[in-house]
Amino acid sequence: MENANQTVSVTEFILLGLSAHPKLEKTFFVLILLMYLVILLGNGVLILVTALDSRLHTPMYFFLGNLSFLDICYTTSSVPLILDSFLTPRKTVSFSACVVQMFLSFAMGATECVLLGMMAFDRYVAICNPLRYPVVMSKAAYVPMAAGSWAAGSAASMVQTSLAMRLPFCGNNIINHFTCEILAVLKLACADISINVISMGVTNVIFLGVPVLFIFVSYIFILTTILRIPSAEGRKKAFSTCSAHFAVVVVFYGTILFMYGKPKSKDPLGADKQDVSDKLTSLFYGVVTPMLNPIIYSLRNKDVKAAVRDLVSQKCFTQ
Repeated sequence: MENANQTVSVTEFILLGLSAHPKLEKTFFVLILLMYLVILLGNGVLILVTALDSRLHTPMYFFLGNLSFLDICYTTSSVPLILDSFLTPRKTVSFSACVVQMFLSFAMGATECVLLGMMAFDRYVAICNPLRYPVVMSKAAYVPMAAGSWAAGSAASMVQTSLAMRLPFCGNNIINHFTCEILAVLKLACADISINVISMGVTNVIFLGVPVLFIFVSYIFILTTILRIPSAEGRKKAFSTCSAHFAVVVVFYGTILFMYGKPKSKDPLGADKQDVSDKLTSLFYGVVTPMLNPIIYSLRNKDVKAAVRDLVSQKCFTQ
């Protein structure tokens, strides 16, 4: 009987989500839907203005356009599945759909880590070496930098997803999450996952640790250069060119640190509450950061605000 059970392969997964809290599901459906619409609108507008406004045809805004497109892709890979799970009693997803969703989410997350590092380098060159900026950050340089971010994130995701899918899934198919999060899926494998854990650890160091260190060092040089500027107006102007990126970095990595750095509860009742808290934190991490990015860049950047105003005025004039 045991051997027979082991030969049964999993063809679909059940997403647990907030099944134990049905009243919360309706509330969060409305909330997440509204946030998703804001993400599509805000990032869509940023992509539009960076493409259409010639004043924004610079490396910084090219990276920003990539970041906005990435945020749309990242949320679209998971939010529709989450919204559907809030409305359907049986929250199932096919094995193949789970693989695709897992690949896209991991790829977008890894790409964003690298892209934020590239944006930090752009700000470093602009502030610390302004005379060399047109040469260092030429189109021949920043386009491959962005493309390399996408390629690196996709390659890392391909490796992790392939390793996960090689594992046998022959028993429990209930994922204690809203989506096919790779760590939650690995827990269901009926085989040794030590290679996956080691590979995931190495990937985290490369795509989380290295960009964080790079961004940290870049901002040390940036801050040192800004403090050397004699006039207060000059310091304010220099800081304003990187404040939006710095705010996005703090939100992105701050949320990750909060998610994985808080202590685990040993009390059974507390563990249950923490389980719900962890899932909700992960859920909001997936939508709050992409929603805040266009808001931060719109509020903290005069060029973006001017481009948006011009776009709106042109639209109203044509009508």
